[in-house]
Amino acid sequence: MDKKVRVSTILKKKADGIKITALTAYDYTFGYLIDEAGVDLILVGDSCGNVCAGHETTLPVTVDEMIYHTRSVRRGVKRALLVGDMPFMSYQETIEQALHNAGRFMKEGRAEAVKMEGGAHICPTVRKMVEIGIPVMGHLGFTPQSVHEFGGYRVRGKDEQEANRMKNNALALQDAGIFSLVLEKVPSELAKDISESLKIPTIGIGAGPFCDGQILVSYDLFGLYDKMNFKFVRRYANLADDVRKAVSEYCKDVWEGKFPSEEESY
Repeated sequence: MDKKVRVSTILKKKADGIKITALTAYDYTFGYLIDEAGVDLILVGDSCGNVCAGHETTLPVTVDEMIYHTRSVRRGVKRALLVGDMPFMSYQETIEQALHNAGRFMKEGRAEAVKMEGGAHICPTVRKMVEIGIPVMGHLGFTPQSVHEFGGYRVRGKDEQEANRMKNNALALQDAGIFSLVLEKVPSELAKDISESLKIPTIGIGAGPFCDGQILVSYDLFGLYDKMNFKFVRRYANLADDVRKAVSEYCKDVWEGKFPSEEESY
């Protein structure tokens, strides 16, 4: 449980047929709790734009905001591999821009890898990052930064043409040097085909049981963020109701003079 997880660890799990566990985290407290529980990989996702900042999409999230969250999580994480999610327009303009921002994730955020969305068009950027020692996680299928292009939160790869394009993009990204690939909201048989065609591990989210690992947004898993209810989310707790109940009881005790008690006073 206490052995440090590295990129090589994630790759070996694929080779050994051991499933990979991954979750998101956005702050110190959840970072250390998730890390202590034994998850393999923690992604500081740009989903913080939804669950922490209240945005409808991930698009408004900035590099500075992501580095703040990454640095906060880093202080709590000792064992898991920590990956920083590069936000919209932090890597799409030029390779130089991408390298600069990825370097900030590593230096200021103390991430151990970065994640980027996209297929063959980002391969030159991936290659350059890997050349200078920045591990990269890829992301195909439904990519939240392209939500407006896709016209909503739709399953990707349902038709043969898009499925073949996704397979080709996965192979191209592997050749460019990514160490793992997130597959989001794709049919399970397509995810299986892609997973079996790659030497690197796939991490599924809404991509069925055949990926080499799974990831969820932690606030979804905990039942903290209940504004979106995706089919692929399994809630292992219902903390939103627990929080509402605790606050309601606190308010009631204050109104009735029951808090603080004599024992809770100096």
